[in-house]
Amino acid sequence: MKRFASLVLLVSLTLTPLWAAGCSGGEGDGDLATDTLTRDQKDSLISTMPIPGAGAVGNAMEARDNANARAADHDSIR
Repeated sequence: MKRFASLVLLVSLTLTPLWAAGCSGGEGDGDLATDTLTRDQKDSLISTMPIPGAGAVGNAMEARDNANARAADHDSIR
C-alpha cells in the first residue's frame, strides 16, 4: 500500500507542472497554431489510413457527395 501511495504522489508531482502550464490562460494563447485542414480534408486523410473503419469514412463521403449531386440536379429542374 505504501508503494502505491508513493507512486500516486510521484505521478501527481510529475504532472502538476504540465497541468499548470496547460491551464494557465496567460499571454501565450495567441501563439497556438490554427488548424489549416478542413473537415473534408481530414476525413479524406482518415479514409486512406490502415485503421479499422477507415474505408467506411470514404464510403460515407462518397454517399454524401452523390446525395448532394442529386439534390443539385433536383433543384435545377423547373
